[in-house]
Amino acid sequence: MELNLNNPIAERKTKTVYKDGDKTIKLFVENYSKADILNEALNQARVEEGTDLKVPKLLAVTMVNNRWALVSEHIEGVTLESLMKEHPEKMDEYLNRFIDIQLDVLGHTVPMLNNIKDKFKRKLNTANNINENTKYELLQRLDGMKTHSKVCHGDFNPSNIVITENDEAYIIDWAHVTQGNASADAARTYLLFAIDGRQDLADKYLDLFSEKSGIQKSNIQRWIPIVAATQKTKGKEEEQDFLDKWIDIVDYE
Repeated sequence: MELNLNNPIAERKTKTVYKDGDKTIKLFVENYSKADILNEALNQARVEEGTDLKVPKLLAVTMVNNRWALVSEHIEGVTLESLMKEHPEKMDEYLNRFIDIQLDVLGHTVPMLNNIKDKFKRKLNTANNINENTKYELLQRLDGMKTHSKVCHGDFNPSNIVITENDEAYIIDWAHVTQGNASADAARTYLLFAIDGRQDLADKYLDLFSEKSGIQKSNIQRWIPIVAATQKTKGKEEEQDFLDKWIDIVDYE
């Protein structure tokens, strides 16, 4: 498969995303984990094949100049994040739609996906930047959480929703998808808004998600320290102090 890398559309620390006609190419940095690449491809394929969600079709897993690449169907449109920034007067409308899409995702099951509690347990057990006593308490809390089988996107934020010209909403970036508890996925989204400095939007999201889902806010809040701890294991220096405040498990007893 010939790939054209002349049109970059996004750049991250570990990858650059290119548009090549009707394809999107996600090209990773050299020496990026092969296991993580193949796991992301498998996750996307399982959601694509196992649900009726609007997900870009995975076309290929390949290498370009000794770098791994994932090739998917390109979805032409604008992200919900961009729409929120361009039309702040429509924020409530967009937030409602955002949550409706998330609830649609959570309404599906894909039995072959990894379990979110198992994933979080591995992350916490191997964390070297969390106090051992805190780690123990978080693991105890995690163990006591209910085990569900809902599809949890794992990085559900407005930049991962693409709205097409026909007003269809496609969900992209399935690298972190698992099956598990809807409250955990909501806690992740809440924290992503807060990390981005949008605490007011995070709080509004939490209230509205609770209202629309019928899930008590306290159930979501009990996941926040756990989710914050798993985020802390990524080692992003600029987030560490902020996340430490959320890891205080006393807050939501």
